[in-house]
Amino acid sequence: MDLRSLDMNLLLPLHALLEERSVSRAAERLSLSQPALSASLAKLRRLFGDELLVRHGNSYELSPLAVSLRERTWVAVQTMERLFSAEAEFEPSTSDRDFRILGADYAFRMAGRELAMAVSAVAPRVRLTFETLSRETMEAAPESLRDCDGMILPHGFISSDRYMDLLDDRWVVVAARDNPDLGDELTVDDLATLPWVLAMSRTTQFTPAIRQMQTLGIEPLVEVVTPSFVTLPALVSGTRRLGLLQERLALAVQGLHGLRVLEFPVPIAPIKDAFWWNGMYDADPGHVWLRGMLAQVAESMAGEVDGRAEA
Repeated sequence: MDLRSLDMNLLLPLHALLEERSVSRAAERLSLSQPALSASLAKLRRLFGDELLVRHGNSYELSPLAVSLRERTWVAVQTMERLFSAEAEFEPSTSDRDFRILGADYAFRMAGRELAMAVSAVAPRVRLTFETLSRETMEAAPESLRDCDGMILPHGFISSDRYMDLLDDRWVVVAARDNPDLGDELTVDDLATLPWVLAMSRTTQFTPAIRQMQTLGIEPLVEVVTPSFVTLPALVSGTRRLGLLQERLALAVQGLHGLRVLEFPVPIAPIKDAFWWNGMYDADPGHVWLRGMLAQVAESMAGEVDGRAEA
């Protein structure tokens, strides 16, 4: 398709229509009249050869094609916003730039607060958008790095030389303080016989620590699966279950949920989270500044965990 023949003014109406699923709400969102949005919808239907919005009773639903276009349209709008908001220089005190960072809830729980405080102190109008990283986006990396300002991920998921080490941690096991099945120390037999809560995006997507256990012949009895590390402690509290958690997070929440933080009885490789970005941002003044803020956060958090959970 020849881009010169496309009406780029249709991108925002398409985005609004797919998000709102309503001509009237999309028109209000764009501060346009309903006839104007109806005309844009008609052009879009001709362009794609599809209804896009299909009436069902008093409302509209997205056609299968529209469903597939929704996320791609959102990415296109975000890309255009970043393109046309590019600056030759970046002044933190006056900038209103929005930095979109993808990652897991654990990374935002640990580093997000520190980054937000560092940024707000010198750039009160800058906005940070922390967004949970989907499996599809992670698997599409490093290409998907073009659609955001960066990702916070452990080493081993992305093949790229553009990264900044951010957060060192290690895996620990959490258990209820009153768990009657545990002694003073965790044993290999405990790992294999007690039920587990694991944080996974799907039941077959194990963390590297679990895969290391499996290579040692230890198959965990998974009783509960949650998509969030932050919700895991509540699912361990008051039960016989064990949970796999990063030490920083475990130490931060153990008192709240009445948990013990226990050492693995077998060697488990540590975690090294990094901030990854696309090369198109190498010389971007705002992005260079953001990486400087992240470097400050990394320095402040280095060595923060000196103690160990009590057995």
